[in-house]
Amino acid sequence: MPRANTRSNEPALPRREADRLAATLLAWYARHHRRLPWRARPGRAADAYQVWLSEVMLQQTTVKTVTPHFRAFIRRWPTVGALAAAELDEVLHAWQGLGYYARARNLHRCAQVVSGDHAGRFPTSETELRRLPGVGAYTAAAIAAIAYGLPAVVVDGNVERVVARLFAVEEPLPRAKAGLRALAAALASRERPGDQAQAMMDLGATVCTPRRPRCALCPWREQCRARRMGIAELLPRNRPKRERPLRRGIVFWLVRQGGEVLLRKRAAQGLLGGLMEVPSTAWREAEWTLEEALAAAPAEARWRPVPGVVRHGFTHFELELRILVGRLGETAARPRGVDEGQGPRWCRLDRLSDYALPTVMKKVVAHALASGR
Repeated sequence: MPRANTRSNEPALPRREADRLAATLLAWYARHHRRLPWRARPGRAADAYQVWLSEVMLQQTTVKTVTPHFRAFIRRWPTVGALAAAELDEVLHAWQGLGYYARARNLHRCAQVVSGDHAGRFPTSETELRRLPGVGAYTAAAIAAIAYGLPAVVVDGNVERVVARLFAVEEPLPRAKAGLRALAAALASRERPGDQAQAMMDLGATVCTPRRPRCALCPWREQCRARRMGIAELLPRNRPKRERPLRRGIVFWLVRQGGEVLLRKRAAQGLLGGLMEVPSTAWREAEWTLEEALAAAPAEARWRPVPGVVRHGFTHFELELRILVGRLGETAARPRGVDEGQGPRWCRLDRLSDYALPTVMKKVVAHALASGR
């Protein structure tokens, strides 16, 4: 295979060679494509709403996790108009298990914009698609190529890995991204861009995997430079990850007579925005003293520590939470220190699943209940 050139004005790959590679991949895709609930069969047009919904859900989340959530969303909100008419709290609750809740808020807002400003139809150009809330370059390209058959370049982590190995690109990420995108663009099918995009994703997800790639099953095994050089599993190269900082907080498990526990709603913006939580201090790097923590407690009570620590990892930091348990009598004063605008409320333990609790708070609930306090 000719060497790709991404550093000059010459084509990154001769058109004839690119067409041969595309034809080989599409033939493989016709036989081995994944059957996913949001996909149309090869060669058929896909529904833009379902493409968009699935792509938003799949960001940093696995197909196995997304599939039941996607089916549930489509049953409940079969059209973008139906999703736009839903309450945000309903969407956040249905989103539980997918993480990165800013995506759910953007999803709801985007549905409202498409429904209100575009008569319920997603724009067909990448430029217009990127103006929608929460729609970045990748998602816009995926909708344009898969739903509308436009010649858009769809590059996710799977595509970067396939291209890096095919051309033996040893420059580490993220510096290699621009070059890998140019190579992906050179490979793109002119006749079936949507199928090509999905074929590249499937190849990366099922054959050209991060660990132990199944090179013997790859339709591009003869052309793959990394396989011939024996370095396929080493590519793409990544810069060493920086250690994530550790933050700490104190959670207040406040129970009143009757067994109800106090919850509150987080601010609409920011991390876990709009979700329910067990009240806590701020999350910071320094350890909390008991005196500092009690100043932020939602009520005066006899607070007792729960043994152990709840740990949770976010994208940019690790979190450790310790739990203090307090109980209020029937005549106790209204809890203090909770922003009334954020909707503090008492919740029966058997109704906790009715609320949109993020994973970290589900861990807190499980730890508090397991302690028997």
